[in-house]
Amino acid sequence: MTAINPFVFPGLRSRVIFGHGTIAETGAEIERLGRRKALVLSTPNQKADAEALSERLGAVSAGVFADATMHTPVEVTERALAAFKASGADCVVALGGGSTIGLGKAIATRTGADQIVIPTTYAGSEMTDILGETAGGEKTTRRDPSILPETVIYDVDLTLTLPLGLTITSGLNAMAHAAEALYARDRNPIITLMATDALGALSSALPVLAKDADDREARAGALYGAWLCGAALGGASMALHHKLCHTLGGSFNTPHAETHAILLPHTIGFNSVEAPDLLTPVSDVLGGTPGVALFDFAASLGAPTKLRDFGLSESDLDRAADIATKNPYWNPRPFDRESIRALLYDAWEGRRPPQ
Repeated sequence: MTAINPFVFPGLRSRVIFGHGTIAETGAEIERLGRRKALVLSTPNQKADAEALSERLGAVSAGVFADATMHTPVEVTERALAAFKASGADCVVALGGGSTIGLGKAIATRTGADQIVIPTTYAGSEMTDILGETAGGEKTTRRDPSILPETVIYDVDLTLTLPLGLTITSGLNAMAHAAEALYARDRNPIITLMATDALGALSSALPVLAKDADDREARAGALYGAWLCGAALGGASMALHHKLCHTLGGSFNTPHAETHAILLPHTIGFNSVEAPDLLTPVSDVLGGTPGVALFDFAASLGAPTKLRDFGLSESDLDRAADIATKNPYWNPRPFDRESIRALLYDAWEGRRPPQ
C-alpha cells in the first residue's frame, strides 16, 4: 500500500457546466448568481459570436466589449473597466480563449464582479485564480480568490470550429498545466489524479483531432482534459515552465499557446532529471522519457517546435534568461542563468531534448 503523506487540498471552487449546447445556460447562470446585467467580453476576432450571445441574453446583457488582447495589457483593461462601469453591468461573461478569460479576471479582481466563462479553446485558465498582466514590457502574475471565475460553461459545440493549429497548440498548453502540477511543491493526491487523467484524455483526443477535426467525441475528450488541466493548475503552484512562458509572452509578445507548446518538452525534460518519479504519468501516457516523449508527441501532431519561427532572435534569449532568473518561481530542479539560456536556445533551435 502506498503511503499517504499529509496534504492540503484547496477544493474545486468554480461551478462547472459541461456538455453540448450548454451556452444556452448562460442567462440562467447570471440569474442564479443574483446579478442583473452582464458585459460580454471577446477578442475582435470573436466579436460576432459575442454579439450573438448578447442578443440571446436580451435584457440581462449590458453590451459587448470586444477588444480583449493577448497577455492582458493593462491599458486594454483600463478601457474595459471604463466600458464596464458605463454599461451598468454587475458581472462579466467571457467568451473565448485565454485573452478574453484574462480580461474577465482583470475586471473581476478590480471590481468584485462575478464571472461566467465560456471557453472556446483548451487554455484551461478558466479554472485558476491566476492572472497574468502586461505593463512596461514585462508580464507579472498573481493569485487571489477574487480572480477565480464563479461559473465555467463548457460547450463542446463551440470547439467544433476551432482551427486545427490552435486545437493542437492550446491542447499542448493545457497539458503543460497538468505536467507542472505533477511536481508542484504543494501537490496532493487529488491534484495528481486530475493531472494524470487530463494527460490521458488529451493524449488520446489530440491525435484523433489532428486527422479529423470534426470528431465530436474527441472534441469532448479534449475539452474534458482541458478542464482537468486547468483544475490541476488551479490547485497547485507554478514552476519553471510557466515562468518562461510568462517571460516570453510578456516581454517579447510571443503567441501564448504556441510558446507553451514549444517550451513544454524542454522544461519538463529539464525538471525530469530532478523529479523522474513524479513525472511518471507523462511517460505512462506517451511512452519514453518525459521531455523526449512530449517533443515527439508534439511533432507528430504538426505542432511548432522552434521559438525562432515566432520572431524571437538569438540575442533576445539573453534578455529572456535575465528576466526569468530575476524573480524566479520555485522549481524542483535548481537553475541559473546559464542553464536557462541553454534551455531557451534548444527551444529556439527546435532541438529534441536530451531527457
